[in-house]
Amino acid sequence: MTRYAKYECLKVEIEAKVATVTLNRPQARNAINQKLIRELRSIWDDLADDHAVNAVVLTGAGEFFSVGGDVKAMSERPGGDVLEEGEVHDPMISRRGVTRQLELDKPIIAAINGDAIGLAATHALLSDITVMAEDARIGDTHVSRVGLVAGDGGTVIWPLLVGINKAKEFLMRGTLLSGKEAERIGLVNHVVPRADVLMKAREIALELANGPTWAIRWTKLSINQILKDRVNMMLEASMALEQVTFATADHKEATLSFKEKRKPKFGKA
Repeated sequence: MTRYAKYECLKVEIEAKVATVTLNRPQARNAINQKLIRELRSIWDDLADDHAVNAVVLTGAGEFFSVGGDVKAMSERPGGDVLEEGEVHDPMISRRGVTRQLELDKPIIAAINGDAIGLAATHALLSDITVMAEDARIGDTHVSRVGLVAGDGGTVIWPLLVGINKAKEFLMRGTLLSGKEAERIGLVNHVVPRADVLMKAREIALELANGPTWAIRWTKLSINQILKDRVNMMLEASMALEQVTFATADHKEATLSFKEKRKPKFGKA
């Protein structure tokens, strides 16, 4: 467990060959700041090297899976989150978080215990199996909420799960789907009452952790070639466009209106 002591925004617990990784900023509804982005980059490598782990459950602390990017922090620094002293803003960290998650050969079960938005929805949907609370919401609000391109993986995974036109509408409008609706359209695998989400996810994880290890891992890696091809084809371009939109008046207005708790007034193109 010493390898996980360095994590501040993630809590890692290991039991019966299953690692439960919890997004652990409940005071901020598990909003994803720069530190958490960096931890989501490195956690997958640590789990890959941990021979005590055969499966992973990814969930959130408290009532939320995660509300996504820390919009309050964005409003305080033009172009992204507040950085700690000595940090350098590196937009490729989110890319490495996505690619390293896909490279992990151990199965990941997302226990979506509450709202999962933006980058948090991406990490949940990039998991191998998803269990969602029936009254939780999932969506990517990069465009509608903060005036940004959905560039950190949403444009990769949503079309694969629900089709191109539905994905375009959901991403452009920032639609938040209930657990029941998300299951109906094939966005998530299972929907259960909120109190049962973690139990159901652990049940699946334990089954896989005690199954035929290499057949499970290599089946996952075979299918993930589709996702990795999409990442290689699309992610740099979409992330570059996202970085461009950080400099737009629409993004500035979106974050300012969030801070001031009012409806944004977007300008014309």
